[in-house]
Amino acid sequence: MLEQIISGGQTGADQAALDTAIKFDILHGGWISKGRKTEAGPLPAKYNLKQMDTPDYPSRTRQNILDSHGTVIIARGPLKGGSRLTYSYTLESERPCCRIDLFKQDIFEAALVLKDFISQNYIQILNVAGPRASHDPAIYFDVRSVIESMLYLFYLESDAEKDLDLALPETLNKDIFPQDLEQALNLICEDLSLKTKTRIARMDNTRLKDIYFAMLDYIKAKTGIDEANLDFFNRLSGGKPSWEYTPEDGVMDIVRALKIGLNHHYSLRIL
Repeated sequence: MLEQIISGGQTGADQAALDTAIKFDILHGGWISKGRKTEAGPLPAKYNLKQMDTPDYPSRTRQNILDSHGTVIIARGPLKGGSRLTYSYTLESERPCCRIDLFKQDIFEAALVLKDFISQNYIQILNVAGPRASHDPAIYFDVRSVIESMLYLFYLESDAEKDLDLALPETLNKDIFPQDLEQALNLICEDLSLKTKTRIARMDNTRLKDIYFAMLDYIKAKTGIDEANLDFFNRLSGGKPSWEYTPEDGVMDIVRALKIGLNHHYSLRIL
C-alpha cells in the first residue's frame, strides 16, 4: 500500500525517513524551504525534494501535509516547535495524523501503531515529521527503526515470505567470516542452490526489500556483521557513525551486491 515517503528534509526525523525510503527503494520526496535549508546547511543532492518559493519552514510543513495521504509525527513527550505546528496543521486541514510518543511506546509498539495507521487510512504517500537532530540526537536512529520495523510487519503479513522460498541453510559454519564484500558474496553463494540463485536473479528489483527481510538473519549469522566481525562491518560502513550506518544497512548493501551478481550470472536469457 505504501508507495512514497515524504518529509521536509530537516535533520533528525525528516532525514531518517528519507534515508529509510532510499534504503528500501521506496519513492521519496517532499517540499523543502527555499535554498534547501536545514540546520546543518543545504540538504544534500541525494534527496529528491522540491524547493518552496519561500525560505520559511511553516510553508513547506503545510504543503507536505497537503501532498500526502497522512502524517506521522514521531517524537518524545509533548510536541514542541515544528512538530507541534505540524500537528496543528493536520487538524486544520482535517488530514489523518498519527502521533507516536517514544516515551510511551517502544520501537515495536510504535511500528504496530504506524502499520495500523497506514492500513486503516489507505496511506500511499506518508508524510513523516518529528524533532530535528539538535533537539533530539537519538531521533534519527529511532525513526529509521520504527519505519523499518513497520515495513517488516507488512512483509510478514504478505505472501512474500512463502513466495520467495529461498531455501536458506539451517546450520552455518561460523568459524569462517569474510574480510571483504567479495568474500562475503562467495560464502553466501556457496550456500545457495542453483534454484535459489536463479530465483533471486529473476526477481524484479522492486522486491529487493523482500529478499532483504528473508535473508536478514541468515546474512548476519553468515558474515558476523552485527557483532563478531567488526572489521568487515567497518569496511562496509566506510567510517560512518553507528547511528547512521547499522548492521542492517550492511546487510542491505550485501543483498544489493548479491542481486547484481546473480542477475549477471543466473538470469535466464531469450536467444
